[in-house]
Amino acid sequence: MADAGDGGGMRRGRNETEEERADRMWVELIQEVRVAQMGVQILFGFLLTVVFTEKYDDLSDTDRTIYLVTVVLGACATGALVGPVALHRLVAGRRVKPQAVQLASRLTLLGLVLLLATTTASLLLILRVATHDGFVPYLVAGVVGWYLLCWFVLPLWTRHRYTST
Repeated sequence: MADAGDGGGMRRGRNETEEERADRMWVELIQEVRVAQMGVQILFGFLLTVVFTEKYDDLSDTDRTIYLVTVVLGACATGALVGPVALHRLVAGRRVKPQAVQLASRLTLLGLVLLLATTTASLLLILRVATHDGFVPYLVAGVVGWYLLCWFVLPLWTRHRYTST
């Protein structure tokens, strides 16, 4: 579609103001955050219960350390993924939505990295306790590789391949 202000050339994208773009991006971001929040909250809730089970007393010192690191990572991931909601609530009506969207986007990306770390540590702990086999680190590395491919490599490749900026 041609835009009168672009010298007669073809223009890609939407014809929207900065505020309209921020509104649209905010709605999209919140939908994405809802998916990630659900996952991290279920995982974190499960992690919080482990310490109250009989099996916890049987964990080795290494496994207890992995568990504690996993719980802290889960708490941090939860904070980062709930952060955009608190940010929006505290700045709503202050005419800073474009800046809030940018900050919320960064918090969400940080939350995804922390969710990856939490999931990795959880998987490591569960497989160590379940199998005690030497292949556990390789299996965990394979799953981490899969997450990296799905969550970061493919999106970044798509961004690079199909956008000019």
